[in-house]
Amino acid sequence: MNFVLISPNYPDNYWLFCRGLKKYGATVLAIVDTAYENLNPNLIQNIDECYVVNNFNNYDEMIRAVGYFTFKYGKIDWIESNNEAWLSLDAKLRDDFNVKTGFDFKTITEYQSKAAMKKYYEDAGIPTARYSLVESEENALEFAHKIGYPLVLKPDHGVGASFTYTIKNDEDLKKYLHVAPKVQMILEEYIEGDVFTLDGICDAQGTIRYLNSLEYVGNCMDSVQYQQSIGAYTAFTISDEYRDIAQRTIHAFHLKNRFFHCEFFRLTKEKKGLGKKGTVIGLEVNFRPPGGFAPDLMNYAGSLDVYDIWAQVLITQQGDYMNIARESAGFAGRRNSISYKYRVKELEQMFKDQWLSTIYLPEAYAATMGDVTISARFKTPEERNAFFKAAFQETLGKDQNSDLKV
Repeated sequence: MNFVLISPNYPDNYWLFCRGLKKYGATVLAIVDTAYENLNPNLIQNIDECYVVNNFNNYDEMIRAVGYFTFKYGKIDWIESNNEAWLSLDAKLRDDFNVKTGFDFKTITEYQSKAAMKKYYEDAGIPTARYSLVESEENALEFAHKIGYPLVLKPDHGVGASFTYTIKNDEDLKKYLHVAPKVQMILEEYIEGDVFTLDGICDAQGTIRYLNSLEYVGNCMDSVQYQQSIGAYTAFTISDEYRDIAQRTIHAFHLKNRFFHCEFFRLTKEKKGLGKKGTVIGLEVNFRPPGGFAPDLMNYAGSLDVYDIWAQVLITQQGDYMNIARESAGFAGRRNSISYKYRVKELEQMFKDQWLSTIYLPEAYAATMGDVTISARFKTPEERNAFFKAAFQETLGKDQNSDLKV
């Protein structure tokens, strides 16, 4: 089986997907944009061959790369990147090389639209926020006056909380429409709810073989927009309700042989037209692994290897990890701009039995995840609550992060 992986060199831990594929018998063919001598040795050891391109955005180069692999190894069975940035590229290459094990370009283009996703959530029986695609200031104001403020303005195709704005009145709407990027924007009614995710791996029938749930400490959108502290942790258990919601969503979106990352709200108060407190609202589906530290948190919480599980399911259609024992693993992302009561080293000592790692992030990740992240694993909710309370407790005075970088 010939498996082409695009960009397994970034993020750096994506070499682990190659390791899993090799383990289960695939011929692993990598396309990278980094000089061979600069690649992670673990990646080199777990691929059969790699093709170096100057730029993934140069489609002629990508065609030549897959063409070379086809000439040398025969028909390509899989083309994947597991990376949001290259999902459309994966799909275009599948179309051109008649690879049927993933989405075609037409489908992935539709699925990456937040507006288009709503009909699939409807098929799954899951409500979504009312919305309007912004065509002009006039139609945006018309929707706002019909639904009422607050609203959320964001790109219809986009990742994370970038260029996402909370709109409280007409003045806000006019202001942010003029500073928003020149792409299709969508307006949605504001949802008062807790965000959680249902992330996992499904097989060729769309049956979920592994499922995890991630909950947040703080608001993702506000964390990015206002540079607040941010944290997340895996759930100790996944309810039957969540399992059912996840499976209905996967079937509605016709997902097969994929890692997936689904985001939801749970209403914290009744919302007219949507439901009572506790109702689950669909937010969006991402057709890749969750980003950041999430795969590693899954591994720590379940004492397993999701990179290996992904390869096992895709290559062998075996493995069932739906009823595993779990702890909870999470991270606290702290900002250099915020003064905290406890220094990083103090937190490591206070929670030495739970502590897993401390990572100082480069600027590209810091905007979303924090300047320094502290990861830990918990046996009880009480341990977890105490960790986040201490990690995010603020005080007046000198910053407690940047002067302790090692």
